[in-house]
Amino acid sequence: MPPASRPAALQAVKGMNDILPPDSARWEWLEGTLRDLMARYGYANIRTPIVEPTALFVRGLGEVTDIVEKEMYSFTDSMNGDALTLRPENTAGVVRAITEHNLLYDGGKRLWYIGAMFRHERPQKGRYRQFHQFGAEAMGFAGPDVDAELILMCRTLWRELGLVEGRDVRLELNSLGQIDERRAHRDALVAHFEAHAEALDEDGRRRLHTNPLRILDSKHPAMQAIVEAAPRLIDFLGPESLAHLQGVRDVLDAAGLAYRINPRLVRGMDYYNLTVFEWTTDRLGAQGTVCGGGRYDTLVEQLGGKPAPGVGFAIGLERLLLLLAEAGVAPPPEAPIAYAVLPEADLLAPAMVAIEALREAGVSVLMHAGGHSMKAQFKRADASGARFALVFGRDEVARGEVALKPLREPGAAQRNLPLAGVADWGPTLRNA
Repeated sequence: MPPASRPAALQAVKGMNDILPPDSARWEWLEGTLRDLMARYGYANIRTPIVEPTALFVRGLGEVTDIVEKEMYSFTDSMNGDALTLRPENTAGVVRAITEHNLLYDGGKRLWYIGAMFRHERPQKGRYRQFHQFGAEAMGFAGPDVDAELILMCRTLWRELGLVEGRDVRLELNSLGQIDERRAHRDALVAHFEAHAEALDEDGRRRLHTNPLRILDSKHPAMQAIVEAAPRLIDFLGPESLAHLQGVRDVLDAAGLAYRINPRLVRGMDYYNLTVFEWTTDRLGAQGTVCGGGRYDTLVEQLGGKPAPGVGFAIGLERLLLLLAEAGVAPPPEAPIAYAVLPEADLLAPAMVAIEALREAGVSVLMHAGGHSMKAQFKRADASGARFALVFGRDEVARGEVALKPLREPGAAQRNLPLAGVADWGPTLRNA
């Protein structure tokens, strides 16, 4: 097709990004670390649909949350008229699945998920319209022990990723109490902000009689003084709520985990109660939250299930990867164990038989393709990071052998391996 008649190249939707090599290797390393961590804590993987009924998020997150009001990708299914939404978060979806499939029939469940979420907001560094979250949810457990377990799980994750507590990440903790305590606090908040209505921004005035707790989360500089002077929820907590918070603190103190009680800490969704927490950082600018979570003991009932407690957290993977880069943490380099050099095209068949045998024996082998000279192939072998070159030369193959040349040990001698038993060298090459 002549260039003049070629159609314009299509591009990805703004804020929905491709993840390409070599950056995808960082994602795989992080995802592998998360999977290993979950196995050690006894959490099982759950995978829910990307598309859910819109009512799930309206009922679960609250009609006056930013997500429901401004950020959801919602549409009407043209086939049946159903109101559907690309999931903006996954706790509601997990709770819907637990209720629909009666997963709590035999006791509590510890679950984890990872996947794409969608919010229609202005794309910025680390915050995209399609983004990825990892989360853990513990359903059916009412005590502070599981709250503390999830927080300590995060600490283990930071350590395994190479992040330092106090320098790269810090823990903030609060309690949102129970419904009657929040109601009394809400009345006091409304009275306080009504007395300072002239200082509220547009969002503050809109939330005043719908969700005044969210005003405490405002970052508007002109509102900080009245936000700081507002009644504190912790002063409205009764003995049981305070005991639950103290139970979490006792475990964290015993584990030597430093934290700050932040009485202004709230969560963006309406379903939270009792324990809420955030892991924050100074390395990512004003939007410093890396992980947020807490308890949501009424959400199952809100979504039509039998009452059951729950607690969990979510981590935005794009932001976590940005934090790792800012902290100078890089995954270990990935490279094949061997690079197959093929100087003669007519030797491809016996070479591939040997290469496949090595792969089946657990040896990663990158095979050269497309011809090129021996010099060019060795250059690519070196650039691949492989520890060895497997040279399928005509003389070696005629003798039923392949040459094994070390690439990372200057002066190391080349040796020949028998093609017939090349797979037997698998353990030796993997452990070299």
